Amino acid sequence: MGLEIDLLTVLFFALGLLALYALGWVLLVPLKWLMKLLVNGVLGGAALFAINLVGGVFGVTIPINPLSAIVAGFFGLPGVVLLLSLKLILP
Repeated sequence: MGLEIDLLTVLFFALGLLALYALGWVLLVPLKWLMKLLVNGVLGGAALFAINLVGGVFGVTIPINPLSAIVAGFFGLPGVVLLLSLKLILP
């Protein structure tokens, strides 16, 4: 009446756990990238809005077009700083 567990059963159990871990990793990594892009997009859009709101008083605005939205959305706050510096440097 002993608990005899076949070695093949233990091997399949270990392979199942490994497959479950691999599936979780494959699904989690793109989710992290998606969340990072979402946070960068929200921060970049808010920064563009704030610069246009405050910069309108000083005559410095960044037009919100598809290119500036992509740069601000992909790079976040550093992208907005890049757009602002290009706007101030280039006439």
